[in-house]
Amino acid sequence: MGYRLKMRIWRGDQSGGDLGDYEVEVSEGEVVLDAIHRVQATQAGDLAVRWNCKAGKCGSCSAEINGRPRLMCMTRLSDFDPVETVTVTPMRSFPVIRDLVTDVSFNYEKASELPSFAPPPRDADGKRRMAQVDVERGQEFHKCIECFLCQNTCHVVRGHEENKPAFAGPRFFLRYAELDMHPLDTHDRRQLAQGAAGLGMCNITKCCTEVCPENIKITDNAIIPMKERVVDRKFDPLVWLGSKIGLRNRDNDGRTEV
Repeated sequence: MGYRLKMRIWRGDQSGGDLGDYEVEVSEGEVVLDAIHRVQATQAGDLAVRWNCKAGKCGSCSAEINGRPRLMCMTRLSDFDPVETVTVTPMRSFPVIRDLVTDVSFNYEKASELPSFAPPPRDADGKRRMAQVDVERGQEFHKCIECFLCQNTCHVVRGHEENKPAFAGPRFFLRYAELDMHPLDTHDRRQLAQGAAGLGMCNITKCCTEVCPENIKITDNAIIPMKERVVDRKFDPLVWLGSKIGLRNRDNDGRTEV
């Protein structure tokens, strides 16, 4: 059964903009992205919106719906009262390009600062081996679709543009933790995570975990363990003494600091 949905959609670009009022026919079972496409097809052909798979796996259609960071393709219209006005705005923490499309290049710049996986030489038979428990540990982190909703909602950069140069954000703390927990990685990134990535600026409000569409426990399984590993490294008396006399540049697992 269809009904007329009232919507407010942000229209504008880098120079500014405002919310526009729309009313569109929608049907049972549809999502916010369906309504946006119908507005685009019938009333606002120049409405800019980024999307791709419409299955919650590409992370392209991130926006803020009634003030909450969400994927438009995974937000059902049935979540709202039929008489409610649904407001769609671009992600607040990133510069607007046009309408609902934002410039998320900040995230790729932060990705480029993170040293990649560095495995040791292969075994004599040409293979590398690791325990199944270590394989399973990283599977949750691999679910990340890089929608950047966690980056958008993080209070460290949300409304605080000045913090961006010194803060990588939860998506990349996830990556730091994944690599640090990998038994075959030979790099020690803990000092880098604490320094250049700004891990210490996170005060564990769990807002990133709350908005993750893949239900990754970003705070509990990545950020907190990474903070613990950084503290272990920073306050280990043997590491401190070795660094002072120039005899120790590796951790207890034989990893080299980068």
